Amino acid sequence: MTEIGVGIVGMGTVGEGACGILTRNVESIARQAGCQVRLACVADLRRDELRSRVPAEVRFVEDAAELIRSPDVQIVCELIGGTRAAGEVVRQAMAAGKHVVTANKELLAKHGPELLSLADQQGVDFYFEASVGGGIPIISPLRIGLAGNRIQKIVGIVNGTTNYILTQMAAEGGDLADVLKEAQQLGYAEADPTNDVEGYDARYKLTILATLGFHACVDVDDIYCEGIMKLQSRDVDYARELGYEVKLLAIAKRVDGGLEARVHPALVPFSHPLAAVAGVNNAIFVTGDAVGDVMFYGPGAGSLAAGSAVVGDVIEIARNIRCGATGRLKPIEFRDLDLVSTGESVARYYVRMLVKDASGVLAAIATEFGLHNVSIASLVQKDASEGVAEIIFLTHEVKERGMRAALECIEGLSVVEQVCSMIRVEE
Repeated sequence: MTEIGVGIVGMGTVGEGACGILTRNVESIARQAGCQVRLACVADLRRDELRSRVPAEVRFVEDAAELIRSPDVQIVCELIGGTRAAGEVVRQAMAAGKHVVTANKELLAKHGPELLSLADQQGVDFYFEASVGGGIPIISPLRIGLAGNRIQKIVGIVNGTTNYILTQMAAEGGDLADVLKEAQQLGYAEADPTNDVEGYDARYKLTILATLGFHACVDVDDIYCEGIMKLQSRDVDYARELGYEVKLLAIAKRVDGGLEARVHPALVPFSHPLAAVAGVNNAIFVTGDAVGDVMFYGPGAGSLAAGSAVVGDVIEIARNIRCGATGRLKPIEFRDLDLVSTGESVARYYVRMLVKDASGVLAAIATEFGLHNVSIASLVQKDASEGVAEIIFLTHEVKERGMRAALECIEGLSVVEQVCSMIRVEE
């Protein structure tokens, strides 16, 4: 083919970025694809409002079905988000023999294996680099570059909003609520930031990474998820004094023939590469049995970053079409790997509590820790006033159910005012 037509469904942030790149970098894209790649059509219900943002020579329609039926569109980019309407667009496009690119993390987390299978049945390509990490290439390395490895562990900072908030709290102090408002004013956080701050966005992305990395059937609802809203600025400050940054991590790793997958805040030592990831940037750390440790770093969101990943997928599909090699990435044979329950996961812990400033307090707490096989690595007293002392414990590795049982008993002690924080430590 001398020309391949592209259709974009959804002119939001990512759609506008992809549109700009496709129309601005026509010559370089053609050189890399080996043929002309033309943005032929855009579909969005807000046609009247957005028409001026799309070049006049590009057809603009309101109905996605009209775009899918267009004979001059061979590649459909689904960039509307959500699952219902987006799922219909993807399925209809595949049924029509169109190749599909998506940035839709929620759709992939909930229906990824099904859609990969459907693409194989229809003999079409299905690419989704922009679904995780924005402009960071991570999906292609897992599907191709690292395919010869048995992946052991994936640990990532995959949400730019929460990373910005935690970076600001560490650098400038301030309560989480105040920093969140600042992030909203700067456009780094949505008006409703629930998906970000409660960890749901990171859980969607971890589902995709775990599914591809471990060839496992991972149900997004089975992944333990804890956001950052309970974090207090003093814990971020104390962590830094102890040599750690606080990050919201997405973690998946092999454990005794099963798979452990969780999203939660964690203390990361300054010596770890993830500790230096600041602002809205993302980073994903992958450990393979052959390659060892590799890290993918860059802008995790934004119009041009995500648009760049979308266009990269478009170019790859265009190459496949030109060479008659579409559908060559067969769906992975997904296996059922047992997810390790949260209570059985093993970690070190940071614990902060308020106790009475009296003799015998530490002995009582240490006794309860000992009864639940919790070994104390270090103890720091931060403050004491008006008969109350603030104490920080760092533990050795222990199963979470043992840790929680110990803290439940400790909270019941008459000498303990409050167990304020429990945060995992990832070395």
